Amino acid sequence: MAAERIYWLAWSQVPGIGPVLIKRLQQQFGSLAIAWHAPANDLVQVEGLGRTSVEALAAKRQQIHPEAFFTEHLKTNPHFWTPADPEYPRLLLEIPNPPPVLYYRGTVCPSENQGFKPTVGIVGTREPTEYGKRWTRRLSRLLAQRGFTVVSGMAQGIDTEAHRGCLEAGGRTIAALGTGVDLVYPPRNRSLYDDILQQGLVVSEYPAGTQPNRIHFPQRNRIIAGWSRAILVMEAPTQSGALITAHVANDFGRDVYALPGRLDDPQSAGCLGLLSKGAQAIQNEGYLMEVLGAMPQLDVPEQLSLFATPESLPQATPDLSPELAKVFQALTLEPMGLDQIVEQLQIDTGEVLSALSQLELIDLVTGLPGLRYQRNPS
Repeated sequence: MAAERIYWLAWSQVPGIGPVLIKRLQQQFGSLAIAWHAPANDLVQVEGLGRTSVEALAAKRQQIHPEAFFTEHLKTNPHFWTPADPEYPRLLLEIPNPPPVLYYRGTVCPSENQGFKPTVGIVGTREPTEYGKRWTRRLSRLLAQRGFTVVSGMAQGIDTEAHRGCLEAGGRTIAALGTGVDLVYPPRNRSLYDDILQQGLVVSEYPAGTQPNRIHFPQRNRIIAGWSRAILVMEAPTQSGALITAHVANDFGRDVYALPGRLDDPQSAGCLGLLSKGAQAIQNEGYLMEVLGAMPQLDVPEQLSLFATPESLPQATPDLSPELAKVFQALTLEPMGLDQIVEQLQIDTGEVLSALSQLELIDLVTGLPGLRYQRNPS
């Protein structure tokens, strides 16, 4: 895998070869290292590569020395994942155009990357109304309390409110940037950026030093959509970039929710348009938590080399007493409410709480705000 990640990085440097083609090359040859050395007659078999483009590709490829470039790149970009790495976010691997290289800063949560800790994207306008701000903070706080990770883009407006609400509730948040992970944009969000590094993750497919560019932000939006199980659009005018995220999320098979607004409010026009096209309305907090909580847990992936190392996957039940084992087996890697656990086990609430406390003491279970509990990754 170490050699393969060198070639994911190398292919990302070839002009005209984007994420879709790189994924096709990997699928065609089974290895990007093999694809790098493949003759033109083999490369033209890849969908999207014709004879002319292959000849241009070969000339550009000769100018890059993968191993030397990788070594030099690490000096300024020490932390990044490629799809060859077991830590690469599982949900992004499922989209047709995963970032060939994903740079990161902050605190990594393995269960987030493996897709077991649920992630919800929140997007919207940079110029929200007080109504939009209020509901964004309210819902992001609630999501954090229920054990969800909030994904957004750290732009001013709705993004900022989403990150802030989540952090205030003690939750984790992921910020996908359209710049390098070493830059803060907008600059006014410096304190927010610093807080996210302590309590979440900042990611980007652009290397350190990359400045803001308007063409980067639609690409950034697909990371938000791809790494989220569902997308909430809080407020958006008809030309908002948040609508791009919503449409991409729909293409990826993610659920899209929109906050209803006034008919005469331009900042809600985009949300109303989404609702007319089949997005689900955010009716109230209880409804949203119910539908998001009903999302099925992801199965353990078969391709461990691409998603997770065996050591990081859930293991068999440890050596526990029958009482503790029964409660432990009822838990999952996603948060569960105490009432849900009691109903499932048909055991007295006091006995369940006692067992949960003991499981927490031996670091098998984590207690979350709102009397919710989840199994710790082994």
